[in-house]
Amino acid sequence: MKPLVTNEAPDFTAIAVMPDNTFNEAFKLSDMRGKYVLLFFYPLDFTFVCPSEILAFNKAVGVFKEKNCEVVGVSIDSHFSHLAWKNTAINDGGIGNIQFPLVADLDKSISENYGVLLDMGIALRGLYLIDKEGIVRHQVVNDLPLGRNVDEALRMVDALQFTEEHGDVCPANWNKGDDAMEPTAEGVAKYLSEHSA
Repeated sequence: MKPLVTNEAPDFTAIAVMPDNTFNEAFKLSDMRGKYVLLFFYPLDFTFVCPSEILAFNKAVGVFKEKNCEVVGVSIDSHFSHLAWKNTAINDGGIGNIQFPLVADLDKSISENYGVLLDMGIALRGLYLIDKEGIVRHQVVNDLPLGRNVDEALRMVDALQFTEEHGDVCPANWNKGDDAMEPTAEGVAKYLSEHSA
């Protein structure tokens, strides 16, 4: 799998189930230019780790939107399967009426283009942070049993937006409101001398 970071996010047009449960027959990633996009892949509808992640992203979807960031989920299931899963109560193994699009990658081309398609025909847990110009700025890929951390995804949006606004770089464990570093030898030395205790 070749890293996509610093490259233009592979565009796609596919059917998606929208937050109001309608089908968008021509959902296009590049139509979201001007916003940040958190694009994440999950293996299958009606499984085990996947609903925990989807519900966690849905719980934070308002926070992402406040940061001008759209959340989009993708799996190899059909739009009919996505809708059925949304129409199934959480207590019965469903996800309820989540408020971000679920894209149907039935021909598996999107998963393949993002480098997360396994030989068995399902996608690894890939997550891609795409900037307003359509460039991938962060990616992480987990194996099937390993769920992702939504707080870390939010932290990465904050870090990207901070560096874009201020030009400083974000050191290890940086969180919004923390000190950053000037991207110079002097800036790094100053930061480390103040924060190495």
